Amino acid sequence: MTAPVLVFAIGNESRGDDALAPLLLRRLDAWLESARQGGCFELLEEFQLQLENTLDMQGRELVLFIDAGMGTPAPFSFYRAAASDTHNLFSHALPPEAILALYLKIYHEAAPPAFVLCLRGEQFELGAPVSAEAAGRVNEALDFMQGLLRQADVKSWDAQARALAVADREMLAL
Repeated sequence: MTAPVLVFAIGNESRGDDALAPLLLRRLDAWLESARQGGCFELLEEFQLQLENTLDMQGRELVLFIDAGMGTPAPFSFYRAAASDTHNLFSHALPPEAILALYLKIYHEAAPPAFVLCLRGEQFELGAPVSAEAAGRVNEALDFMQGLLRQADVKSWDAQARALAVADREMLAL
């Protein structure tokens, strides 16, 4: 049976804060196991998204992409992703929006509702450790994820995304 919610963690642990998503995914996995919720969620760790990841998305009710980024509002951003083929679809690494566009092209139907949780990273150099600032954000993101996964439905996730967008705009206005 296919789990209704798919969570991708995108990152490379040998590149500093690019390890944030895999670290968060492992903590999330441990929490799901302790809460006996594992059957409702499938967790996948990837160095980068590729065309084949559209196969993983079939039959899902929700998809979440977790990644780290520079310039992301601290501690993280959370938003609903929309299909966009403005990215280079012939690259070996694709953003979530390109994966959603590919899903539509391949299966001739819209992808399941998808969201992005992007943790703010500070350093992404090869061989660098995870920065102390970013490591603390994993704890905040785990708390947020636990709330999300307790109410894993599109309406709840859309409401969370809207609330965070308002908070980000208010922070920028200060």
